[in-house]
Amino acid sequence: MFSTSVVRSVVAALLFIGIYSFAANKPFTGVLTDDMCARKHTMMPDKPDSDCVRACVKAGSKHALLVGDKLFRLDGKSAEADKLAAQKVKVIGDLVGDTLHAVTVEPVK
Repeated sequence: MFSTSVVRSVVAALLFIGIYSFAANKPFTGVLTDDMCARKHTMMPDKPDSDCVRACVKAGSKHALLVGDKLFRLDGKSAEADKLAAQKVKVIGDLVGDTLHAVTVEPVK
């Protein structure tokens, strides 16, 4: 009736959807940066780090969150991320691999 590969594909898809749907939004606190410079903004030494982040993102880099020594690429909320470049922020979202799917991005006070 159905081939084994079709059944396996359907089961794998259902497992993936099930796992992803149960992923809870979690808070991550770190410095909002870009995935090229990360911690060291040496491309624009005479400018604030925020200017470097914005320039790198405009040139094709992605916003990122630096949490300790770990760098997570941000997916979503780029307008909020741009306003908070180089600041300490709290991002609430789902982490999949090294990509943080942001639901909210807020400054840490």
